[in-house]
Amino acid sequence: MDAIGLPLRLLAEFVGTALLVAVVVGSGIAAAQLSPDDVGLQLLENSTATVFGLAVLILLFGPVSGAHFNPVVTAADWLLGRRAGTGITAHHLAAYLAAQVAGGISGAWLANLMFDRRVFEIATKDRITIGHLVGEVVATAGLIALIFGLARTGRAALSAAAVGAYIGAAYWFTSSTSFANPAIAVGRILSNTFAGIAPASVPGFVGAELLGGAVAVVAVLALYPRVTPATAAPPSAGGLELDLPRSP
Repeated sequence: MDAIGLPLRLLAEFVGTALLVAVVVGSGIAAAQLSPDDVGLQLLENSTATVFGLAVLILLFGPVSGAHFNPVVTAADWLLGRRAGTGITAHHLAAYLAAQVAGGISGAWLANLMFDRRVFEIATKDRITIGHLVGEVVATAGLIALIFGLARTGRAALSAAAVGAYIGAAYWFTSSTSFANPAIAVGRILSNTFAGIAPASVPGFVGAELLGGAVAVVAVLALYPRVTPATAAPPSAGGLELDLPRSP
């Protein structure tokens, strides 16, 4: 991935994150319209679209940017790669995060526009409870541990299917419905729909996601302490730029 310049990688992260949020929010709007009286069916429709959409986006943008689409993934990539001189550089870290958050916001606007809603609106759905925050810690920790566990054992080619499947499951086994992504949380503020989240709930969600990411980094270091060239992920593996020589 060294041959791919930073501007192109940032474009991939922006567009990929925007499309991911459009999938999450758009399918939530569609689910509420199609099944207005059945919240369980709405969640099934929303989660199914997210599973397939996320897997496709990882395959599409993975060879360009690593398909992080998630500030916690990017931060973990930087942290885990510091000692070995692999993963994303500190110089690129802030740029990735900005592209992801901007993409999340744009994706919500796009979903609103596609469904003839007001483009600029603010969600009113309060999601803050202790259970929701614990759910976000669990969802994010599992996601980060899965991604880096695959990468450190030479199985990054499975990322698209495995990450999509995990997020689909986490929609159902976590009380928070598995945001597991600060860029997604910020984007979902901007659509007052089934998938929305009130602004006051977002700081707690982001804090829980960062805590989950930290827990996962510790677990990954304990379970997979070393990465050799034989187990490093190829740049076109569809998941990450993990454990590759850093670009200048």
